[in-house]
Amino acid sequence: MGVTRTVLRTGRKFDQVLDGATRVFLAQGFEGASVDEIAREAGVSKATLYSYFPDKRLLFMEVARGECQRQAGQAMTMVQPDQPPRDVFLAGARQIVDFFNSPMSLSIFRLCVAEAERFPEMAREFYRNGPMIARNMLADYLRCATERGILKVEDPVLAAEQFAELCKAGIFTQRLFGIEDVIPEDRCDEVARSAVDMFMARYGV
Repeated sequence: MGVTRTVLRTGRKFDQVLDGATRVFLAQGFEGASVDEIAREAGVSKATLYSYFPDKRLLFMEVARGECQRQAGQAMTMVQPDQPPRDVFLAGARQIVDFFNSPMSLSIFRLCVAEAERFPEMAREFYRNGPMIARNMLADYLRCATERGILKVEDPVLAAEQFAELCKAGIFTQRLFGIEDVIPEDRCDEVARSAVDMFMARYGV
């Protein structure tokens, strides 16, 4: 059954299913999560779960969209026009680093790649509901900061994408290829600080 099927977002159990699935997927990723465990965590029967989400991939992408929208909402509270650039970038960098160090980010990447040919709209929809929101929000901040003379950014969209890539350095590929199961906290802090230092060296005034 195709994962592009519209989800029926009604019924008193829907939020319960989604909350339980979010906890399991965030902890174990797509591959490690079983439907039985999700149903137990949500406190519903498998029949109820399947009535909302007949495919585990459909459930996962619904959770992934919600998680990315939640993180984008948190980022919006941090990206304020009057805040100093370094403070904004440090908060954003740590949030990006933590995401790429999570089972959820690896599962999103692997599933989007695996299903890219059969269900290309799935990956595009995820990108529009997550990474693109964060990129555009940071680009707007960079544009405003440049107009105020506290940064010098010629292409805010490109710079926002560069910032995200800096925050992945030494983390995402090691997680993706199984070199590290989890990157230690002190290493995550180091990557975030280094990303900000490099970004400010390029675009700071």
